[in-house]
Amino acid sequence: MAPRRRRSDADLLSTGEPEDFERFYLRHVDIVTAFTLPRVQQREHALDVVSETFARALAKRRQYRPSKGPAVAWLLTIARNLLIDEARQGRVADDARRRFGMERLASTDERIEALERRVSLAVDIALDGLPEAQRDAVRRRVLLDEDYAAIARAAGCSEQVVRQRVRRGLQALRATIQEP
Repeated sequence: MAPRRRRSDADLLSTGEPEDFERFYLRHVDIVTAFTLPRVQQREHALDVVSETFARALAKRRQYRPSKGPAVAWLLTIARNLLIDEARQGRVADDARRRFGMERLASTDERIEALERRVSLAVDIALDGLPEAQRDAVRRRVLLDEDYAAIARAAGCSEQVVRQRVRRGLQALRATIQEP
């Protein structure tokens, strides 16, 4: 029996099947959470931002274009925009979550701390498999949201080299993520 081919994010988003979107969610929830946690003004908003990110992704799943970049970058852009809105408005937008009738996730300090530990461990394990230069570039660009110029100055190389390291690092991470 031949091994089952891992389905692409574009395939999972295009079907409209709840099980496929769940696979997509499970594949990317840790990285979206890792991106969100250090950027929220109030820790308890992290779960709201993550929930709304995926609710908006579900609502706009047909707008995702693989030619424009990986799905994780699309998700992080959605999360980033929500964080900007939160900073401006002082609250996390929840229109897509409510439109789908999704419950608000209850957040306790214990739940958030457990989530932070799980996400931190998952991200560290994934990044450990990358060469040091790629690991540093991905961590600084994706998790710490540093601009390419700052990373290039610190690494003593050009912005183009940093962009290439981030791109290759994200490609390697995508290739190693196991389908849930």
